[in-house]
Amino acid sequence: MPKTSLIIASLFAALPIAAHGQTSSAYVATAGASDLFERTSSNLVLRTTKDTKIRSFATMMVRDHAKSTAMVKAAAAKAGVKAAPPQMTADQKSKIAALTAANGKARDQLYWQQQKAAHREALTLHQGYASNGSAKPLKAAAAQIVPVVQHHIEMLDHGGTHRN
Repeated sequence: MPKTSLIIASLFAALPIAAHGQTSSAYVATAGASDLFERTSSNLVLRTTKDTKIRSFATMMVRDHAKSTAMVKAAAAKAGVKAAPPQMTADQKSKIAALTAANGKARDQLYWQQQKAAHREALTLHQGYASNGSAKPLKAAAAQIVPVVQHHIEMLDHGGTHRN
């Protein structure tokens, strides 16, 4: 394969799955990993943050992402899509490690930055599956999750002093 083709193939591989098509089981796995990351990072920051805005947001993340996990699981079962228990990606695990290593306001700021990036990825994932997915129950769940993720992004973008 020519060098240019390898570079293009590598760039495509780095794009979120939703950007260039995905299977229903890949959608379920990616959505599950996303929700697991959101809940894990939010529970971590809830143990130490003194910031009321972050505490409120993180509490909402735990609740909303547990709900979206349940929605995707139910839709997957209805569609006959088998899904393994969610597992975070290496990148998500690395972000949790960085969050664990940070302290105080630095942890709060890192959490906010990570949430912004994670929610943009989640929005791409759910919009992509809602538009191009093959399993109707999962498409419907993805479409219901999109406005919730959009609301989270709006909160993150207008969250006051936590923006960088």
